[in-house]
Amino acid sequence: MPNYLLAYHGGGGMAQDQAERDKLMAQWGKWFQDLGSALVDGGNPVMRAKTITSKGSVSEGGGQNPISGYSLIKANDLESAVKLAGGCPVLSGGGSVEVGEVVPAM
Repeated sequence: MPNYLLAYHGGGGMAQDQAERDKLMAQWGKWFQDLGSALVDGGNPVMRAKTITSKGSVSEGGGQNPISGYSLIKANDLESAVKLAGGCPVLSGGGSVEVGEVVPAM
């Protein structure tokens, strides 16, 4: 069964208020629990980012659509992975999830 990278973009960032952070973390915890054995690696949030282009220029803040975190799941196929990603809490915060199959390099 292949692994799929879930790259999170946007989603409102970390809440400033502790109660909001707790609520958000509970949503992530529930979603991870719902994923069950499909969750390979819960990943981490990404805070600061820069984007380097092929011409060597560097943009602050990660460019137009900066990554805000990632996770790794396993699924039968891309469509199944997309369905699993559809419950991601980043979506309720206005963000998006990019889903891509991870292909072993060797």
